[in-house]
Amino acid sequence: MPWTEHEIFFVDFEGSRASGIVEYGVATLLRGRVVGARGRLCGPTGRVGAEDIAVHGLRPEALATEPPFSADWEYFAGLRERGPLAAHYSGVENALIKAVWPYPRRSPDFVRPGSAAFDWGPWIDSARIYVQAFPSLVSGRLDALVGAAGLQAELDTLAAAHCPPGRRRYHAALYDALAGALLLADLARDPVHGRLSLGQLITMSTLDPDRREELTQGELW
Repeated sequence: MPWTEHEIFFVDFEGSRASGIVEYGVATLLRGRVVGARGRLCGPTGRVGAEDIAVHGLRPEALATEPPFSADWEYFAGLRERGPLAAHYSGVENALIKAVWPYPRRSPDFVRPGSAAFDWGPWIDSARIYVQAFPSLVSGRLDALVGAAGLQAELDTLAAAHCPPGRRRYHAALYDALAGALLLADLARDPVHGRLSLGQLITMSTLDPDRREELTQGELW
């Protein structure tokens, strides 16, 4: 079965290890279409530094009354039970979510069907996939890939429908999640990559040869 038949949850976090997650966005992808979106601001668990504000534009006073990210355990644990998580350079998202919850609940292993996993990954990583699928691209930045794929107008239309005013820009969590989901949606239209299995797509999401061999063996198992 091709990967496009599985629900995939594209996640983006704004924040840092110091501040904790101060905003999240999740875009749901199925059959090459964005079929859902959710996000919110989160109360910081530490200092929101000037260097963080310069990136995401969120000041502590705007976050002070928001519940912390940890209040959404049921939502994120439920996502992991339903399908794999995706991100653009997923190491950042993986580190931030594991700092709050080291493990999800018992969840399906999407590389080894029928097996269970107790990890937030392996993640689908749009940045790692695109560098292999389209090696002529000169930048792996999210905005550069969206522009190169001709997806900016579609992204702005989705953002107008789902993102709050003032958060319809890069380095706003839901906007970035929608951008990454559109990159995967565009990949789904490719005659080669759109026919890959979920395990093959996950395997493309790592450049580590040892990890890739482990995932490949898992898919053949």
